Amino acid sequence: MKLRIVALGDSTTAGTPGFLSPLEAPPNGQGNPESQYAYWMMKAHTDWVVLNRGIDGQRSDEIRARFVRDVIEPKPNYAIILAGVNDIFQQVPLEPIEKNLLFMYENSVSAKIKPVAATVLPYNTASDSETKATRELNRWIESIAKHLRILFCDTNGAVADTRNPNRLRSSPDGYHPDVSGYRNMGKAIVRVIETDAASE
Repeated sequence: MKLRIVALGDSTTAGTPGFLSPLEAPPNGQGNPESQYAYWMMKAHTDWVVLNRGIDGQRSDEIRARFVRDVIEPKPNYAIILAGVNDIFQQVPLEPIEKNLLFMYENSVSAKIKPVAATVLPYNTASDSETKATRELNRWIESIAKHLRILFCDTNGAVADTRNPNRLRSSPDGYHPDVSGYRNMGKAIVRVIETDAASE
C-alpha cells in the first residue's frame, strides 16, 4: 500500500548527530541517511514516502508553529508527532507541552490525517527531575492517545537501555540514538502503521 507519511519533530526525528534533515540542509538533507528513523521506515516499505520534518533543538511550541506548513499542507496519510524533549531540557512545565501536543493531535484528526503519538526519548545526561518529567509526559502521551483513539508508539522503549530505561541503549553523544536506535524506532513505528493500515 502506497502511503505518504510526515515525520514531525526535533533532533530525534531529524537524525542528529549523524544526519541533517531536508529542513536543515535543503533540499535532500546531509550526512548518513541511516541516522534517521524515516530511512528505516522506507527501507521496510519501498512504496512509502516518509518526509523528514525534524529540526534539531526545537521545543514543542516551535514545532507547533510550523505544523500547518509541514503536516496539514502536504496532506499525508499519517503524521508521526514526536516533541517535548527540548522543552524538558529547558525546564518548560508539562502543561504547555501537553497543550502543544494535543493541538497537533486534534488538528491532524480534523484534517483527516492519522497522527501517531510517539513517546519522548531518554537522554543520558538527564537529571532526576528531567527523567521524572519525561516519564510523566510519556504516560500522558499514552493516555491521551487512548482517550482520542489515535495511534500510539513507544519510541522511548525502542531506544531505552533495558538495564536502565532512563538512558539510551547506545548513543554517539549521550543525547541521541545511534544508527541502531534509529533503526529500532523506525521498526516500532512501522509496526504501528502496518497494523492500522491492515485494518482499513
